[in-house]
Amino acid sequence: MLAAWWSSACSGEKRSAATGGDSAAVAPRAVEGTAVATSPVGTRRTVMFLGTSLTAGLGLDADSAYPQQVQRRIDAARLPFEAVNAGVSGETSAGLLQRLDWVLQHPAAVIVVETGANDGLRGQSVEASKATIGRILARIRAERPEAKVVLVQMEAPTNLGGDYTRAFHAMFPALAQQYGVVLMPFLLEGVAGRSDLNQSDGVHPNVVGERIVTDNVWRTLEPLLRKLDQQQ
Repeated sequence: MLAAWWSSACSGEKRSAATGGDSAAVAPRAVEGTAVATSPVGTRRTVMFLGTSLTAGLGLDADSAYPQQVQRRIDAARLPFEAVNAGVSGETSAGLLQRLDWVLQHPAAVIVVETGANDGLRGQSVEASKATIGRILARIRAERPEAKVVLVQMEAPTNLGGDYTRAFHAMFPALAQQYGVVLMPFLLEGVAGRSDLNQSDGVHPNVVGERIVTDNVWRTLEPLLRKLDQQQ
């Protein structure tokens, strides 16, 4: 299923990665609270989502991307956190590293790092990607030591061969262990490869698929946020 998913979509996503993606999705945008929120915005701590078009919500309405849906879960749970969507369409891990100066100006209780998918689509060296993501995690840990860091497992196109996809898969748990961060399971688990859950490009989840992605993210984030809230 993953082979069909990636093979049918690689060319279009590579074009997006090469050009920087959809400009409408490039600017990070803060999530608005909902009516069930109980904590004043000024008292909330930030959950920062760094990522690619999968985080930016390419092809979806602004309030349908998973960080915005996570905000609604946060508010329904009456937790004092504010989700910020800092996803950039087409971004590689090298691109994320370049904008960390901006990102790290903003305090955050939790930083979720979703990167590497576009590296895989380009067939970039796994060792090069691993080194770059390692530099990202090292900088976050050094400059925001108070933040809990979550690294999202991503997968490479299977048409690049078994050796590549296995190495790509393995680098995420290795990095999580090396830098002492939380590893979130594959972002698109249950969605990848299903035409009924993706947009016409076969890569980006549709509205229904994005709800499943939100479930995937929330399974890791909810216990982490509840623990942080108890420690406050």
